[in-house]
Amino acid sequence: MHFRSTSTRIKDRTHLRIFIIAILTLFCFGAIAQEEKPLYELYDYAPDLSFEEIEKRYNRLDLEIDIKFNERVDAFVNYFTVRDRGYTREMLRRKALYFPIFEKYLAKYDLPEELKYLPIIESGLNPKAVSGPRAVGLWQFMKPTGKEQGLKIDWYIDERMDPEKATEAACKYISWLYNFFDDWKLTLAAYNSGIGNVQRAIRRSGYKNDFWDVYRYLPRETRSYVPQFAAMVYSMEYADEHNIFVDEELYPTDFQEVTVNQFVYLKSFAEEGGFDLDELRQLNPAIKKDAIPEHFKDFKIRIPKSQASSFDVNSTAILVKAAEGKKEFEKMARGMPGSTFGKEKNIYRVRSGDVLGGIALKYGVKVSDIKAWNNIRGTMIRVGQRLTIYTGPDFTQDSTYAQAKLRDQPIPDSKIHIVQPGDTLWDISRMYKGLSIEKIKSLNNLNSNGLKPGMKLKIG
Repeated sequence: MHFRSTSTRIKDRTHLRIFIIAILTLFCFGAIAQEEKPLYELYDYAPDLSFEEIEKRYNRLDLEIDIKFNERVDAFVNYFTVRDRGYTREMLRRKALYFPIFEKYLAKYDLPEELKYLPIIESGLNPKAVSGPRAVGLWQFMKPTGKEQGLKIDWYIDERMDPEKATEAACKYISWLYNFFDDWKLTLAAYNSGIGNVQRAIRRSGYKNDFWDVYRYLPRETRSYVPQFAAMVYSMEYADEHNIFVDEELYPTDFQEVTVNQFVYLKSFAEEGGFDLDELRQLNPAIKKDAIPEHFKDFKIRIPKSQASSFDVNSTAILVKAAEGKKEFEKMARGMPGSTFGKEKNIYRVRSGDVLGGIALKYGVKVSDIKAWNNIRGTMIRVGQRLTIYTGPDFTQDSTYAQAKLRDQPIPDSKIHIVQPGDTLWDISRMYKGLSIEKIKSLNNLNSNGLKPGMKLKIG
């Protein structure tokens, strides 16, 4: 047996003490650093709850919109409370901004209070949300439906983004749908996919009138929509049971409404009145282009209540300045991508052989603008398709070629093509008779098919 010397044992104990002190120091600093993190990051774990436990809690909600708890609802509960609990946490953080508005109008139209959770599924509580099919706002109205419900939607204003007006419109529309179907689950399905799709599903099911009986005949998205709504109601009501909470909620800014009957440029209004422009935009999300036109009578601008008395004293000067901002606004507005400001509307029917580049050249506009005006994602167009095209002065385009085309004057040099956004060699080759892609590349010493907007190409 080997014994270590006394001096060696003393050294070992010294090293051990140093090691213990180092560990304790690291632990203390770690604890201090952790205290600076939000509580939900320190203790964020998802409790493991059984189907039966969740079902029992769900049934205690005693909802007016009676959606049976099943495997599909449970799968979405798992999504909102486990897989994407951060989304649910963000909805908890935002709910105080909009739930009082939802509750007010739901009560006014005698609708189930749990419908206040529907905009979470629709828009993530974002009043400026825009979907792929161009549904807009907290309640995701399509333009025709929004206009049918009395919302103003034009180049300047989109009331689908106004929380108050859009919520009242949604309540009226949901009431109408419920009167039509007399069933809440089918009403929700119709809100998502339209009456026609739900009626078609009812016919194909043999005229069943229960959501789960027509389930497999509904569009795929709608099949998920109703159980997803039920799961979100549960997840928000029992968030704390799933260890989902927030350190701080967002609350709305108290505001006062100011009635105007003139042109108002929001930037000039803010500068003269001492308002924060971003705060004004948040209070007035329906004002799309930072301006209110003259023809909007009795338009109400929301301003922070804390600055209302100051506005009352200086309102004349503020409104004069806001009107004087019209010139600055018009110059800016003409330069917006896809702008229709001050332009004439044309309808073009696509013919065989047409391409976007050629149509853009014909009208002296940008391919990107045609796509924006007509909600075209790629470059594909079909024969017979109607395209809306706006023509008129374009102050962002210096091209003498495009300007001459707009004025129907001779083109300065017909042997030069100025590349527009979205142009491809194939598009350009189709614009000019006898021109091929290879010829364009040869004339311009191009080694690839890549083009940049503004590039000047020889075409003959």
